[in-house]
Amino acid sequence: MFWITVILLFTSIGCYGYQPKFTEPIGNITVPVGREAMFTCYVHSLGGYRVGWVKADTKAIQAIHDHVITHNSRVSVSHIDDSTWNLHIKNVQEEDRGQYMCQINTDPMISQMGYLDVVIPPDIIYEDTSGDVMVPEGGTVKLTCRAKGYPKPHVLWRREDGREIVIKDASSTKTKVTTYQGEVLRLTKVSRSEMGAYLCIGSNGVPPSVSKRITVSVHFHPVISSPSQLVGAPKGTEVTLECNVEAFPKSINYWVRESGDMVITSDKYQTTSTQKSIFEDQMVLTIKSVERHDLGSYRCIAKNSLGEVESNIRLYEIRGLDDAADAENGDLSDLYQEELYTETHHHHAGGNGIGDNRNRTKHRHHLDASQQPPASPSASIRLVPPLYRTFKYL
Repeated sequence: MFWITVILLFTSIGCYGYQPKFTEPIGNITVPVGREAMFTCYVHSLGGYRVGWVKADTKAIQAIHDHVITHNSRVSVSHIDDSTWNLHIKNVQEEDRGQYMCQINTDPMISQMGYLDVVIPPDIIYEDTSGDVMVPEGGTVKLTCRAKGYPKPHVLWRREDGREIVIKDASSTKTKVTTYQGEVLRLTKVSRSEMGAYLCIGSNGVPPSVSKRITVSVHFHPVISSPSQLVGAPKGTEVTLECNVEAFPKSINYWVRESGDMVITSDKYQTTSTQKSIFEDQMVLTIKSVERHDLGSYRCIAKNSLGEVESNIRLYEIRGLDDAADAENGDLSDLYQEELYTETHHHHAGGNGIGDNRNRTKHRHHLDASQQPPASPSASIRLVPPLYRTFKYL
């Protein structure tokens, strides 16, 4: 009985004379879910006729003139005089998408339609998306990221640190890209440089875009190196020894002397470890006021669950200016440690009386105070300079 009353109300009231007409099309509307949508119907010479709103796909009457018919509390109507009629839908939901018709109860009835498109920003489907992964170096990683929304979102991958993504095909040909399109990202023969955070970003033109951070951890045994395995320093000065470590999981790093004693931070020693990247550390040992007992070998050691490695650095003494001053005063014993070389030349006369063959032999002598260099037909004494001595032991 109610619907009969509504139909009679809509169809029986009218007037004769000028026929109403629409002055502008309704137009289509695109609204993000949760916002408000408004259709406007512009009418000229409405007279005693009435304006009605119908959702065309379901044939559900929304309103007639000033009266809301639907039980949807989010729907309302308004008008400005008799020429502008509005249909309001608050907090738009996905089910509100479709065709809406503005009708005037003339005979025959006239109408026009507009389409309401409800768009939904993207969202990650977490149950279908990868979490953080761990892989041994040289292994394969498959990262999956799925997103929902309307229109259907597309997925883009990039690295959080801005570095390139390495894509390898079946023939191991490498392609480096800053972004990768697709729900599945496959990393093959993974190297330690590919370790880090990857972002999957879902977008469909409806703000805001959404992203998920996935961490790829690449496990490998420690690798250690030192810029110099032989370091010299004068007595009384400060010297630093350095080792570079690559390891993941993160390694335990420490220094050991050749006696086996671990080097710990004290007034004499300062040990530091600086993280250069997720898998790189720099170990530095500072020795203050070098003394004779500080000379010798130092081992930098790195250890994680996959293995242990070490590198050896030898610290030697560089003779300083004080030793050179002793040499100027005639005291050469400390500077050269009494190492002398005697070079002897033997001359053999040929048929023309000229020494055309010369044999040279070098004799190393460790002299004490009572010894003199042995005499020879032609002998010269050469002191061995400290620089030569340094290269001799390298």
